[in-house]
Amino acid sequence: MRYADKVAMVTGGGDGIGRATALRLASEGAAVVVTDISPEAAHGTVAAVAAAGGRAAPSIGSVTNEADIAAAIATARGTFGRLDVLVNNVAFTNQPVLEGIEPAEWDREFEVTLRGAWLCARAALPHMVAQGGGAIVNIGSVNGLMYFGNPAYSAAKAGLLSLTRSIAVEYGPKGVRANMVSPGTIRTNAPSWTARLKRDPKVFEKLARWYPVGRVGRPTDIAAAVAFLAADEAAFVNGTNLVVDGGLTAGMPVMADELLAERE
Repeated sequence: MRYADKVAMVTGGGDGIGRATALRLASEGAAVVVTDISPEAAHGTVAAVAAAGGRAAPSIGSVTNEADIAAAIATARGTFGRLDVLVNNVAFTNQPVLEGIEPAEWDREFEVTLRGAWLCARAALPHMVAQGGGAIVNIGSVNGLMYFGNPAYSAAKAGLLSLTRSIAVEYGPKGVRANMVSPGTIRTNAPSWTARLKRDPKVFEKLARWYPVGRVGRPTDIAAAVAFLAADEAAFVNGTNLVVDGGLTAGMPVMADELLAERE
């Protein structure tokens, strides 16, 4: 029960990594505010938390809307009394290659993925400082570290790492830590993956061969990393990027196998 008496806010908590994170934090004692643009998704996660014996409240809105963000924080403080943890999970991606991106699409990806996280942190930080501390965990991506397509999304995630470090350095002395988790491929119901699955139902099986652990990730893999970074036991971890990718960025097993095959 690392989160007993603590309150967390998870953006995009209605599905995928956000839902898994909300459930994980609640299972360890946190009261969780589940924000999502979809009322059905947000209420679904809240119901799942309640069914497991936890505490949660929904807040419907967009991370691009400052009034919606203020309402979510007001829900945390009004319903549960404080805000200890912010998990910036919401992201958006559409175009997989540079040639297909229009300026408006580029701006949209940055607006949701990077600006949205900044707006949420900007709104939460004064409350965390006033109460004596807090933790922010931003969900990044290996796309922000290496090229895997989706260049606008990748650039936004790279910017999110810089933002994480800025918060860590500026607010560490004020009791607020900021860290990032960078997942590899995670099997979720995100629209980008749904579209890929329609084109190729075996896409995850094909991608698994690039991962040294032999599979793509699960939302619970990322939730576990978030639960560590936001907990008091990680009190000396600040400004770091925890890559949770099954070894993807450690090396290229498919390439290594092909090179070995040439020697045989």
